[in-house]
Amino acid sequence: MNLSSLTPAQGTVRNNKRLGRGTGSGAGGTASRGHKGAQSRSGYSSKRGFEGGQMPLQRRLPKFGFKNPFRVEFHGINLDTIQKLAEDKKLKDIDAKILVENGLASSKDKIKILGRGELKAKINVKAHAFSASAKAAIEAQGGTTATL
Repeated sequence: MNLSSLTPAQGTVRNNKRLGRGTGSGAGGTASRGHKGAQSRSGYSSKRGFEGGQMPLQRRLPKFGFKNPFRVEFHGINLDTIQKLAEDKKLKDIDAKILVENGLASSKDKIKILGRGELKAKINVKAHAFSASAKAAIEAQGGTTATL
């Protein structure tokens, strides 16, 4: 087999319909566009969401919901993740910079430490927020929590 012998599968390639080339072609006259109306004219394109005059879907459905512009969204990191990081890298202090370097958060994220998992080592953690259970678990091991 070589590149010059490659061809598309049988029946997949068809010639385009040649429109408006006389009555003998079967697609002359109106060029298969029907009679009159906007869609028969050149340059026609319908508006996005236009349904031929029927009430469009985006107007049939009711508005609902609310987006709070002042919401602060945190990136959650659990204690078990912090414990694994501390064991692997042999760390005593963990802050946002270390979490970003190890791919656990983005530099733009606000970080919240959550309480899933068990903490076995004394670790000092700096983050933007802590859950009550996470704070208690860190301080129970003798570590400190600092809010950025």
